[in-house]
Amino acid sequence: MDRNFKMRRIAAKTQIRIPNFLALSVVALSLGACAKMNDVTGSVGAQPKTESELRQHTDQLARRYDSNPRDKANGLAYARALRALSRNAEAVAVMQALAIAHPQDFDVLGAYGKALAEAGRLREAADVLTRAHAPERPNWSILNAQGSVADQLGDHVRAQEYYSAALKIAPNEPSILSNLGLSYAMAKRLPQAEQHLRQAAQSPAADMRVRQNLSLVLALQGKFTEAEDVARRDLSPANAAASIASIRAMIAQSNTWREIQKLDGAPSKKPKQSS
Repeated sequence: MDRNFKMRRIAAKTQIRIPNFLALSVVALSLGACAKMNDVTGSVGAQPKTESELRQHTDQLARRYDSNPRDKANGLAYARALRALSRNAEAVAVMQALAIAHPQDFDVLGAYGKALAEAGRLREAADVLTRAHAPERPNWSILNAQGSVADQLGDHVRAQEYYSAALKIAPNEPSILSNLGLSYAMAKRLPQAEQHLRQAAQSPAADMRVRQNLSLVLALQGKFTEAEDVARRDLSPANAAASIASIRAMIAQSNTWREIQKLDGAPSKKPKQSS
């Protein structure tokens, strides 16, 4: 896989913020089975490994889609590829048409809801996702996506309920644990956030996003050395150091560190600036 392409795709998703807490981007909440560079064709066929290959693959899917917009398998694959290219509005349009053609199909509704969420249409996503599985047949990936949407809407209590329900179906799933950890972080509960992110990072299935979220939460608590060690698992030493240095600089500004310390009643002592 083209590592630079992968890094650009991950960086493009680092726009969720901790509201009323810290002006700092965090790695995006996972939507469960969201589009990834290594899963844009599903389980069949060779996976594109570079941006150029992905664009060629997307063009092929587009031609098939134009010839038969009702084809479920191709429509889902086309929307996945569009999302992998961050062409979210187009992915929504494809999934909207597919949902009209297959209004009761859980796979289609789930992908449609996730596409809406990635496009920032959160209220619509929440509505569609409620119809993407049944109470008697809950889907952990959909529950995880519902939690992500609730968090982005600021309802962290409800989000955590969704994640807890998802974990009953898929215990130790790192994407759920990571989202739960971020939810606690956004709710200003950093020790709980660290606990769940550590558990997520221990999973062999954990990816870069999980580890960078753990690094962030460690840094927010002043554990800068450990945060940098975690960041180095995926970033170069220079980039890891720069990432943690930027967090230190933000914490040192205004009253941010005091806000963090208030969470546990600790003394309001800013970390020392590195010389």
